[in-house]
Amino acid sequence: MAVDNRDEMRDLLIAAAKAASDKKGEDTIILEVGGVLAITDAFVITSGANSRQVRTIAEEVEQKIDEAGGAKPLRIEGLDDARWVLMDYGDFVVHVFLDEVRRYYDLERLWSDAPRVEWSATGAA
Repeated sequence: MAVDNRDEMRDLLIAAAKAASDKKGEDTIILEVGGVLAITDAFVITSGANSRQVRTIAEEVEQKIDEAGGAKPLRIEGLDDARWVLMDYGDFVVHVFLDEVRRYYDLERLWSDAPRVEWSATGAA
């Protein structure tokens, strides 16, 4: 999926983050990784307390991005065991982790040089 402009991509990133938050995703963040990673521009990272919640968050993210005018993901991996669901939208990737799996991989530390996108669960960023 190629997003036409930065504002459109930002809107989709925030839609994904809000969708995760709506389903009680924990510590949801958006990282602009394009400056340090050539294969995508941004990550949305969130986590859930159990595999059912992880699956529910992933489903909500897909639905809300679709409603916001975004394309379907190019691929989704990890839904079977719902420990780490990776939703590849091309220009950005949504990572929905089980809490302990998120702590183990610690993507925030790995990509600590990447700027964060500020957003709010209740209103505009």
